[in-house]
Amino acid sequence: MNYLSETILRYPKPNKSPSENSNALPFESCLAKSRHLKGYTPIAGRTVLDHCCIVGAVARTLIDRCPKFLQESLFPDGTDLIAAVHDIGKVSPTFQKKIHQAIANDDEAIPAQIASIDASIERNWGGHAGISQIELEEMGTGGLIPRIAGSHHGYPPNLGARSGNAEQFGGQQWKEQRRLLLNAIKTCMHEDFPDITNQLQARVIAGLTCVADWIGSGSLFDDPGTPWKSIIPEAVDAAGFVQPTLIKELSFRDIFGFEARSAQQMLIEQASEPGVYVLEAPMGIGKTEAALYAAYSVLAAGKATGIYFALPTQLTSNRIHSRVGQFLQKILASDSLHRSPLLLHGNAWLKEFELGEEGLPGRSWFNAAKRGILAPFAVGTVDQALMAAMNVKHGFVRTFGLAGKVVILDEVHSYDAYTGTILDRLVNELKQLHCTVIILSATLTDERRHRLMGTLPIPAKGLSPYPLITALPSSDTVPRESAPEHLAGNTVTVRSLEDIDEAFEEALARSEQGQQVLWIENTVADAQKTYAILSARTGGTDIACGLLHSRFIQSDRDALEEYWVSLYGADGSANRKERGRILIGTQVLEQSLDIDADFLVTRICPTDMLLQRIGRLWRHNFHQRPAEAVCEAWILSAAYGSAEKDPLKAFGMTAKVYSPYVLLRTLQTWAAINSLSLPGDIRSLLEATYEEKVESPEMLRHKADLRQSRERLERFALQGVAMGIAAMPEERASTRHSELPAVSLLLIKSLHIDREAGSTATLLDGQSIVLPSHIPAAGKKRQRELAAILAAQTLRVTEYAAPAEIDIKNLSWLQPYFYLGDKFHDESILRVAIVGDDGMLKSLNGGPASPTHTLSYHPRLGYQSIKSI
Repeated sequence: MNYLSETILRYPKPNKSPSENSNALPFESCLAKSRHLKGYTPIAGRTVLDHCCIVGAVARTLIDRCPKFLQESLFPDGTDLIAAVHDIGKVSPTFQKKIHQAIANDDEAIPAQIASIDASIERNWGGHAGISQIELEEMGTGGLIPRIAGSHHGYPPNLGARSGNAEQFGGQQWKEQRRLLLNAIKTCMHEDFPDITNQLQARVIAGLTCVADWIGSGSLFDDPGTPWKSIIPEAVDAAGFVQPTLIKELSFRDIFGFEARSAQQMLIEQASEPGVYVLEAPMGIGKTEAALYAAYSVLAAGKATGIYFALPTQLTSNRIHSRVGQFLQKILASDSLHRSPLLLHGNAWLKEFELGEEGLPGRSWFNAAKRGILAPFAVGTVDQALMAAMNVKHGFVRTFGLAGKVVILDEVHSYDAYTGTILDRLVNELKQLHCTVIILSATLTDERRHRLMGTLPIPAKGLSPYPLITALPSSDTVPRESAPEHLAGNTVTVRSLEDIDEAFEEALARSEQGQQVLWIENTVADAQKTYAILSARTGGTDIACGLLHSRFIQSDRDALEEYWVSLYGADGSANRKERGRILIGTQVLEQSLDIDADFLVTRICPTDMLLQRIGRLWRHNFHQRPAEAVCEAWILSAAYGSAEKDPLKAFGMTAKVYSPYVLLRTLQTWAAINSLSLPGDIRSLLEATYEEKVESPEMLRHKADLRQSRERLERFALQGVAMGIAAMPEERASTRHSELPAVSLLLIKSLHIDREAGSTATLLDGQSIVLPSHIPAAGKKRQRELAAILAAQTLRVTEYAAPAEIDIKNLSWLQPYFYLGDKFHDESILRVAIVGDDGMLKSLNGGPASPTHTLSYHPRLGYQSIKSI
């Protein structure tokens, strides 16, 4: 692509003086950015024309780095022009007043044309992005292009019935300057607008526009005196958009050190091109390795852009991260930039890459839980992928990030019916985005599998084989099924009981024999109560007792996870003999963790999850177990009759986590089971739990409640996937049935605020860090390091049980390191609390952290919230 001379664009000559009978600034003089000198003095930065052409050039470079099949299907000629025109609304009196107010003008005067303007009113129509949308609509760009520009800050603007020559936008004279600007950008780009009418394609281009804008607003482009064309590739590289160098023709053994099993080889042979592929196989069969090698094959064939490995929770993605890291070390050349996967909630990448303006510390996409989805290789939670199919802030950035990738969806059985609704939508969109979708599960019903694939079940064919591989390449319309050889497994003794005290005694007795006991609860609060009882009972004995759940700060969670998985995992053989242990936890213990227990106690849960939990028993045949050990699972349950009448009373908090109807169907299915064979009984148990059958009036009522809840969430989660309808803040987006609004919470031990010299925070481990209030250009890397350190001191908690919100003005010392939210769009502001020596939380002023709850934190117990009386 040929751009006009940078010299001309960088220092344009106004077509007339501001004093020449005009109420509008010439577009050539309108500023898009400010910048800071070494002494932190804000001065004028790039003009709107300059910035728009830079963003267009960045977009062109990003497109050029996509494979041809994506360019041809998603990014027609002129797509870079769409990105370039996103900011034409900055040629407006309100935006120019705002930016001139923020800089130290050379003549110490704001231009007369904007001196009397009230810049704050622009929030009424979505700011300059709203004006961009109106102008592009009225200039006849057509299709969805105006909405793409209007949404480039994450939310669609609220335009009402306003027109481009409205008085608030500067009237006809400012409108004329915006028209001249558009023509100048077209000349710069040597392009015209394509026809964009497909909603999904528009989302991808909207994501491209956002990312190009962030990169084009980065520090490399700060100085308007610096020629920009030659540094476009450098800026795109710095943001992490570098094509990886793959080592070709590696065998399965070359990568993993052993030959592929039958089920693994079948998946690899089937998943050779974009499409949807489902591998159903028992726990421990090596589904992860099969999916990774299939992804490698698709990448090596040039049919994919990267890999996104999505898991249910942060804890599970931590464990997969190391395995994916070893995989990348094998398949990528030694000089490839991305030999380490970008763990979405990890911090290493935050220190290395600069994702332009919005990826800076203190901005919303510095968050590692979001930005990794844009990288060639990433491991993270499924929630980030789900939001690509939802109408949430910057959802379309995630859509852009996933396009063309191999997307591995692991532990799909653990996604409830509500999350499954969004997941079905996501898989359908990924197919259209030329992705290779590999779905891994130990426990799927026929109906659920076909819903995921978007196909109709085959009626009355009997039970499907197990293990099973189902393949639907993009070129086919009917799925193909392959049945690998049947695998031998364990016979498990099963006992259901209601008396938790009996379970306590049995867990203690087993651990005294030297057994490794696993106890799984359905809520963090129940896990903490169980841990408190068992740790007190084991105090002064040789029995070790531990707790794993999601309400630890990241640094504590990582340490606990590493410790306990090393003891209960495949490499823990030598340590198992030292003593008996009891590990208590929540659902994180059933998903993707290589845990091998001698005895299991679990709270009742749906059959899918129950089988997963039982699959943690006697996982490896090479472990030496105590002579008294028996492969046995105890299920803490409820009486069916009372549960059918009042499930909330019978199941307790479990009924808030899982559908009462599904829990009752699970009780029915398991009522007469004293033992089972894994994997032989998996398919029959699943189908029995979810098959259609004649039901009692009470069960029909519970079933209707489930259906209504599912339909309600579907409407809420997928409302307005068409662009232009109000989007939800990311933190308010519900991807789980039981999910309540949550906030991020930073916990520290002490704080001394000094807005000049820098504030000093003492972390829970005793480390003290100084947080400068002003960040010079040379200190950007240290700023990212400090932000990463602070991020490791956070956790997510439900909003009602969090410390009280602090006025954002009192959190200004954190502004360079955390995104504090946008209250105008109802975004949650970060919560901060001090943890006293007694573990109790206090507010920054020393008072109670919450007016309604007593809050505490302990590195072994985690976060606790008890409602005050």
